[in-house]
Amino acid sequence: MGRAFEYRRAAKEKRWDKMSKVFPKLGKLITIAAKEGGPDPDMNPRLRNAILNAKAENMPKENIENAIKRAAGKDAETMVEVVYEGKGPHGVLVYVECATDNTTRTVANVKSYFNKAGGSFVPIGSFEFMFSRKAVFECKAKAGTNIEELELALIDAGLEEIEQLDESIFLYADYVHFGQLHHAIEESGLEIVKSSLQRFPNSPVQFNEEQMADIERMIDKIEEDDDVQAVYTNIG
Repeated sequence: MGRAFEYRRAAKEKRWDKMSKVFPKLGKLITIAAKEGGPDPDMNPRLRNAILNAKAENMPKENIENAIKRAAGKDAETMVEVVYEGKGPHGVLVYVECATDNTTRTVANVKSYFNKAGGSFVPIGSFEFMFSRKAVFECKAKAGTNIEELELALIDAGLEEIEQLDESIFLYADYVHFGQLHHAIEESGLEIVKSSLQRFPNSPVQFNEEQMADIERMIDKIEEDDDVQAVYTNIG
């Protein structure tokens, strides 16, 4: 995934450095997962994954348990996931994934961020063929691991690409192979640190420093919103 992946990782680390913002966002995903598939992570793969990602961000056990309990409360009855698409400064394409209990509030807020930056919303589905949705796994690199052998072992489970960065191994597959590859990785003995579904641009675009500054200001504002879970762009 190269430079685009590095950009996303650096941006996420930069913007998600405040725990006061991270934990509520992770908690919403845990609540939604528990509401949809039940409170037992052993019987609910999505909840198990949400808990795994929360632990990777050092979310306290008490916070995780409280998020699961909220799934049985009234607040969870209206909690939904929504996606918005738009064009930002200099024509950058933007996907905004949200989890909210009030879509009227969320769409108004997100739309205002685009408008103030000189951007605009587009109809949902406009970017369907411009982005690919991928399953992404971050695993701990083990001493002596042969990346080529690991790749061959996981191809039948849907693995498309593998790369090692520092002490982590990243694996990518089409989103439909998420569960299959997750199981195969565990069978291989690798420890999964995080796993998620992410959107990657099919035709990444380069922007200069001045343009990036404008784009970053808008994205920063969007990601500060409590209802926003993730932002994806076609930045190359």
